[in-house]
This record gives sequence, structure tokens and C-alpha cells, in this order.
Amino acid sequence: MSVRQRRTLPRVLGALLLLAAAGVTCVGAAPVPAPAAETTLRPLGQVVPAPASVVPGGQPYTITAATRIRVDEDSSESRAVADYLAGLLRPSTGHPLPVVDEYEALGGIRLRLSGEKALGDEGYRLQSGRGGITLTAHRPAGLFRGVQTLRQQLPAAVEKDTVQQGPWQVAGGTITDTPRYAYRGAMLDVSRHFFTVDQVKRYIDQLALYKINKLHLHLSDDQGWRIAIDSWPRLATYGGSTQVGGGPGGHYTKDDYKEIVRYAASRHQEVVPEIDMPGHTNAALASYAELNCDGVAPPLYTGTNVGFSSLCVPKEVTYDFVDDVIRELAALTPGKYLHIGGDEAHSTSHADYVAFMARVQPVVARYGKTVIGWHQLTGATPAEGALAQYWGLDRTNPAEKEQVAAAARNGTGLILSPADRVYLDMKYTKDTKLGLAWAGYVEVQRSYDWNPAAYLPGAPESAVKGVEAPLWTETISTNAHIDQMAFPRLPGVAELGWSPAATHDWERYKLRLAEQGPRFEALGIDYYRSPQVPWPAAE
Repeated sequence: MSVRQRRTLPRVLGALLLLAAAGVTCVGAAPVPAPAAETTLRPLGQVVPAPASVVPGGQPYTITAATRIRVDEDSSESRAVADYLAGLLRPSTGHPLPVVDEYEALGGIRLRLSGEKALGDEGYRLQSGRGGITLTAHRPAGLFRGVQTLRQQLPAAVEKDTVQQGPWQVAGGTITDTPRYAYRGAMLDVSRHFFTVDQVKRYIDQLALYKINKLHLHLSDDQGWRIAIDSWPRLATYGGSTQVGGGPGGHYTKDDYKEIVRYAASRHQEVVPEIDMPGHTNAALASYAELNCDGVAPPLYTGTNVGFSSLCVPKEVTYDFVDDVIRELAALTPGKYLHIGGDEAHSTSHADYVAFMARVQPVVARYGKTVIGWHQLTGATPAEGALAQYWGLDRTNPAEKEQVAAAARNGTGLILSPADRVYLDMKYTKDTKLGLAWAGYVEVQRSYDWNPAAYLPGAPESAVKGVEAPLWTETISTNAHIDQMAFPRLPGVAELGWSPAATHDWERYKLRLAEQGPRFEALGIDYYRSPQVPWPAAE
């Protein structure tokens, strides 16, 4: 090979890489299936959720044994994110990746906090080039979100817990990214079936990859009470002793709950605890006879019917109970919100429901929290600053939708969780073994292909605070069940919450989602292989 040829070859290869990144094939080349099998170098921004701005260019950065992760020496929060990143990358790359103070090294991967307020609480800038990678954010949460993008820019094998063959390259260029909505949630129902602390942590880690920032825990229902309350100990010891189908149930001690909160915070997620009331309360009513209007405790319940239970609204002891529960739970919860349920209170009269919510919402405020309730809360008078979580359907009665929209026009914020779009327990098709179908079948495209800002007629766009994907667990009892029902729909809901509306396009999204398949597999997530998505052929 001549000197001229040696000098020209890198330029030719670089041009081919840029063409590949842009989705262009060379004349005469064999057609490339969409998506192509994963290559070493993923085009910049080819991640989920889609970034707000991507400017590719320049040479890629290669992580090697010499790479250092650099942080500001006076920021313990930056160091915590750097330690997390190193923990992700070390097992698969086999590289030491020491975390060092910024002045101790040049190049490598740099995490820096800056005064760029335009990046907000969760935004970041990722700059990649041959000399290194710099992640810049205004807040530590932004660094953490940027780490998820950096992680997805690397080959899927980076998720494995044993040493894999590289190279470990990140395409050159700049990503600047901020979220569309501040509230991007996922709910896990631990009442119908109980999930251990470790199982909840596993879900937290899965949510982190897609920039989810709220973990809503449904802690009480007819089938089980899952959080220890010192003032009312039988709630957990007796009310938590079973679950759907009659299994042993379980509950979280206060230390268990604190550990979930701590772990979520380490992934920059806020725990939103829910105590559902006045309905969905059989576990509490069975635990304490005095909470029933007739003074007789019903038996524990292990079925799946709804709407048959209610706290006794006229009894003063009900509000002693509510005050104690909210006081103790609020003291354990550093986050802003406390969810009081309020759905399917079919055994509570409308007048009693309105009176109950008028008594209970101020209790939440007294203990320093902001009310969230299911959208039936708008049938009463939502407290100032309260959020209503809409879980209706496309076909929901227009009058009910207008009730919610009117509350939104009057200042109530909205979290959108339409059941026929983002309820993760809905079957994909009639052949799905798990899940329910009362809201219809929800395939991956249906879950993704809607616009939160325009979803609820008459609701101001400014009232929409975000989206949340609930996973109810009447039929869900294992990690494998969670995986099958949450993936691959959850990443799409996360994208609706994070990415600008301008990036929303099913045809492009399904290709990026398909490229997540090998990552799911590397993480041990046994996902549903939807025929709507062109998953890569198994190697």
C-alpha cells in the first residue's frame, strides 16, 4: 500500500461511518435491513428517549484501559454519579476506570456541573470527540440522565456483567437535551401481589435507563396493606398477610421503605407513595373493625373485584386513622407528593366522597406534601396545587373528560395515564397470557402513538405536568412477569415524557426501539417481541 493509500483509507472509512450514521448506503452495496445488526459505533443520538438536539461530527471516543472518569473535586454528588457510571462500565469492559479529581488527568470521561440554568434540573450536554467525553449539567440529576444516554451510545454488550470484547466507542458530536415534562413516572402495584425490596430495586434500575424520575408505589388496596404503620400495627401484620390468589403477601417495614426511597434517590427517582381511599380499603377494614360503619370487620380478600369497600366517612375515627397513616408515611417520604387514590369508590356516596376529600386533602398539606389523586378527585374539589391522574380511555364518557378538563382549566395539574394507552398490565393481543383486557388490547404502537399535550379535549396544554405508566398486578407476580408486560412499552411512555413533540414519529421510533432488543437481552429482560417492531435477528 502506498503512502497516499494509507492516508486516504482513514478518510474513506470515516466517510462511510458518517454515511452509515445518516442511514445512507453506498451504490452497489447490499441493502441493509432496518435496523441493522448492532455495529461497534452507534450513530449519535440513536437512543431512547430521543434527545432534543443532536449534532454529529468529528471522531469517536474510545474507552480504553487508560480512561479515567473525572469529576469536580468539591462535588460529592458528581462523584456519586461517576461511581455509578464506573460501576456500569467496569464489568463488561474489564477496564479499571478510576474516578479521579478533574485536575489529576486529561481527556477520558469528564462529569461537570456548571451554571448553565438553561439545562434545568435534569438537562445535560454530552460532547464526544477523539480526546474524550464531557457531560455537563446544571444539577446532578442532569449528569445522571446524561449517563443513561452515554450508556446507550455504547454497544448493548456493555450491560453484561462479564468481560466482553470491545471496542467501546461513542460517536463524535454534541447532544443537548432537556425533558419535555418534569413528571415522568411508572407505578408498581405492590398490593395485589407483593414485591420484595430487591424486586423493587430491580425495577428502579430498569426505569433509570429510560430517564423515569418518579416511582409511584401503590401501597394499599383490598388485597393487601404493604407499609408498616406504628399507630395501627395490624394494617401490615394482618392486612398485609395475603394477596391475590391467597399467597402469603408481605409488607415493608419502615426500614425497608427507607431503603427503597434511598435506592430510588441514588437513581434520581422520587418515590410517590399511594394509600388508596376511601375505596380499595378492604385490607384496612379487615384489620380494624372500628373503621367499618357497622363495627364488623370483613374477611381478608384475595379476589380481583373492585368497588365494594369503603372507609366509614361519618365516623371520626376514620380521620384519626387517616391522619396517623399520612403523618407516618409523610415522615418517611422526602419527596413532594403523597397519592391518596380516590378511584372506584363505588360504595361511597357522592356526598360522602366530597366530604371525605374535603377532610383528607388538608391533612396531606399539614404534613408538608402535595396531593395526587386519581382523576375522580375532580368530582370533589381538588386542593390548590393538587394533581389529578387521568386513567380514562379514548372512549370515556365526554362528560367525565370535561369534568377533568374543567378542573385543569381551574388550576389542577394533570398526570396522564390513559388505560388504553399506557396501562402496562393490559394485554398486547388476545394471545397474551398475562394481563387484563378491560381497556382493550394495547400493542406497542398504540402505547406510543399519542400526544399528551393534545390528549384531553379542553384541557390547557400547560396543565399537563407529565405522564405515568401504571403496572397493576392482579396477574403479575414475578420479575419475569414485570419484564413481559413493561417491555417494550415502558420505553415509549418514557419517550413521550422526555422527548420534544417534534421528535415523535412511530416509523423512526420503532427502529430505535428495535435496537434496544439486544440491550434488553444483555440486561436479562425477557421482553415481548412485538411483531410491530423489526427486532434484530438473534445472533
